[in-house]
Amino acid sequence: MARVTNAASSRRRRKKILKQAKGYRGARGNLLRAARLNLERALKYAYRDRRVRKRQFRSLWITRINAAARMHGLSYSRFMSGLKEAGVELDRKVLADLAISDPKGFAQIVELARRGV
Repeated sequence: MARVTNAASSRRRRKKILKQAKGYRGARGNLLRAARLNLERALKYAYRDRRVRKRQFRSLWITRINAAARMHGLSYSRFMSGLKEAGVELDRKVLADLAISDPKGFAQIVELARRGV
């Protein structure tokens, strides 16, 4: 009986890996084993860092809100506590954007937080 190599499927699988590794330097983009190893690592980092990006942005927003709140004489924690008491449901992304793009509007929100505390 003849040996079946399943060449079509194997070629498709290899081409898929090399296509994803396109642009990698040297052997990493040309040789199957090196490309596969680097692609696995790259995909692992991409998966992890999609979550890390969310953490980093939240941290950035908190830093910006804290700086803007302190300019008005409130700490970040007192500011956020005051907003919660006042029933203001703006998330950190919006608050950080307001702090930068609309300082007067942010000042009004700080006053709401002051009254809430």
